[in-house]
Amino acid sequence: MKQDFFDRVYKIVAKIPKGKVTTYGAIAEVCGIKSSARTVGWALNGAKMSGLPCHRVVNRLGALTGKVHFGDIHLMEELLRSEGVEFDDEGCVIMRKYFWQPKKIKKSKKK
Repeated sequence: MKQDFFDRVYKIVAKIPKGKVTTYGAIAEVCGIKSSARTVGWALNGAKMSGLPCHRVVNRLGALTGKVHFGDIHLMEELLRSEGVEFDDEGCVIMRKYFWQPKKIKKSKKK
């Protein structure tokens, strides 16, 4: 069950467009467990060396709560800025401009 959830998280994160962000909660919701935003964070922490664009996942307010997992606490922001993402005066992503809503993943039929 946990691995299946993590796999769904990774599929969604792989689809986040360059220059956009989504939230832990938005990913949890399309994975089918709206209350599992924290589990999405655990999944991403385990995927930090995977090449997935984990830096494009922020909290619901646009804060870079995962930045401590990037080795350098400035790297997440630098990566987002290099993609054209802008921040407000509090250091949060301007969500109304850069939020990307993931679509529900269709479950594959087992043969």
